[in-house]
Amino acid sequence: MTVTSALPDAAPPGAETADARRPGAPRPRRSRLPFSAWHLLLAPLALLFAVPLIWLLVSSVMSNAEINRFPPALWPSHIDLGGYRYVLGNALFPRWFANSLIVSVVAVVSNLVFGALGGYAFARMRFAGSRTLLVLMLATMAIPFQLTMIPTFLVMKRLGLIDTLGALIVPSLVTPFAVFLLRQFFLSLPRELEEAAWIDGCSRLRVLLLIVLPLSRPALSTVAVLTFLSTWNDLTWPLIAINHDTQYTLQLGLTTFQGLHHTRWSAVMAGNVLTVLPVLLAFLAAQKQFIQSITSSGLKG
Repeated sequence: MTVTSALPDAAPPGAETADARRPGAPRPRRSRLPFSAWHLLLAPLALLFAVPLIWLLVSSVMSNAEINRFPPALWPSHIDLGGYRYVLGNALFPRWFANSLIVSVVAVVSNLVFGALGGYAFARMRFAGSRTLLVLMLATMAIPFQLTMIPTFLVMKRLGLIDTLGALIVPSLVTPFAVFLLRQFFLSLPRELEEAAWIDGCSRLRVLLLIVLPLSRPALSTVAVLTFLSTWNDLTWPLIAINHDTQYTLQLGLTTFQGLHHTRWSAVMAGNVLTVLPVLLAFLAAQKQFIQSITSSGLKG
């Protein structure tokens, strides 16, 4: 007695291979390169952008005679750390570095705290005038700093903060960009997670701390990196608000140092290397989270 199976007949082994080997069957294209073809274009561009940084690093370990020689030397005959010793020992460079670090760290922490609170309020809470307030806050991002620096200076003078680090910290405590970016990321998170926490009796603040923020590490890393970069590299506002050299930030101090010691190019290059190094380390540490946040936040809402 023959039993007919209800299941479709399975293809014999090697049938797909035989079909793929037929003369008229299209064959999938395989790249002969072990990497993407875009790398052939991106690698030279990356090298082009890295040339100034490489030249800065090489020049910082040259002697002044090699730097001032014409034609200039492309590679040092020997490693000379005289520029680094001069910067770290004979100037206020360590103090300027500490000032910039204090201002940048305080700005990063405050933007994470206030940006998370404001962004969560705009993303999840509906109150009278919330939309209008959000639009007004975003409109401030279109106002150039040249229009607000004089009012900001008068406010800081009235508070008695001029020529102190407080004049650099207070205007950077929270930025509209940090609030907006975190709001956009919070909107992409599912509400069901927060509703489950509310059923368990969690308050909004506890939901933010225990549920939302752990899921928002990419956005928080992006805010931290961008805030650190803008604060660390700021020159215009410290130039207006700071007068005494002991309160200089690294960018302001390096500009003055370069003007006073323009003949010691090895020291100037060494100072620039020490200035750029924290920025590179901060970006490399949060590069993955930075890209993930930009691709996932979008412009929802």
